Amino acid sequence: MKNSKLLIIAAFFSIYFIWGSTYLFNKIAVTEIPPLFLGGIRFFTAGVLIMLIARFMKISLKLSKSQFINSVIAAFLFLVYGNGVFVWALKYVDSGFAALLASTQPLFVLFLLRLIDGQKMQRKSVIGVLLGVFGMYLLVSQKEISTSEGSVLGIFMILSCVLSWSYGSVFVSKADLPKNYLVSTGYQMLIAGFLLGVSSLIFKETWISPLSWSNKAQVSVTVLIIFGSIVAFTAFNYLLKVVSPEKVATSAYVNPVIALLLGWYLLDEQLTEQSVIASIILLTGVYFITSRKRIAKIKVTTKSQKI
Repeated sequence: MKNSKLLIIAAFFSIYFIWGSTYLFNKIAVTEIPPLFLGGIRFFTAGVLIMLIARFMKISLKLSKSQFINSVIAAFLFLVYGNGVFVWALKYVDSGFAALLASTQPLFVLFLLRLIDGQKMQRKSVIGVLLGVFGMYLLVSQKEISTSEGSVLGIFMILSCVLSWSYGSVFVSKADLPKNYLVSTGYQMLIAGFLLGVSSLIFKETWISPLSWSNKAQVSVTVLIIFGSIVAFTAFNYLLKVVSPEKVATSAYVNPVIALLLGWYLLDEQLTEQSVIASIILLTGVYFITSRKRIAKIKVTTKSQKI
């Protein structure tokens, strides 16, 4: 029991802090690497490494037909659309602002749980979401946050990505996937890498050799592959099976705070008093959602999902 709690804490640390840094690294990489090609090479490489690790650990890689189909669906919702299009939108939207838009995810998750499962939203969950949205508003309403040309399209696409990721969270929480979280992540990464690679060719992106990338881009992609893809995404899949989806979605509240701090520390971006206040409100929202009374998990995880 103690080891299980420590594992859950470590997994939350991964999706909170590691994923909070990926906005910065994606922004650096996408300035010189085509977005779909970036996602394809990132996820396919991560998938190959994960499968090699699984083989080394003598973990079975077998999966049923239904598990393969569900892996394709999860890969599309999370990585192909949810992440690939999100990174594309970073060409038009500031990374910190994109992270703030992503913080609306818990609201999407709670709404989907209500719509799909008829799950009643508890008072603490509603308070948490309202605090999170209010904190996001305080951050977004600052004059210091600027957007580039094409930002309206970027914002719309990012919100659609948040919806895709949110539905993926609900879907995976009860879908039949490989029991081992490493194997499940590996298959999703390989599938997404292949689909993004094909998409890159369809949209006629220019494929650039990694040897031609700048040092910053090479470091950023390496971090995204090892930590953002392998470590954090495996932790994410694990958490979706052991805690409720809306608790996992609280990472969308913490990630913007991490993104803002990294932007301030590494890119000399201004961190205002209003940003600090907004961050405190966001984290308070996290507390309210994670401290809600536990709803019977059986209803969430065993009910069949129809697509």
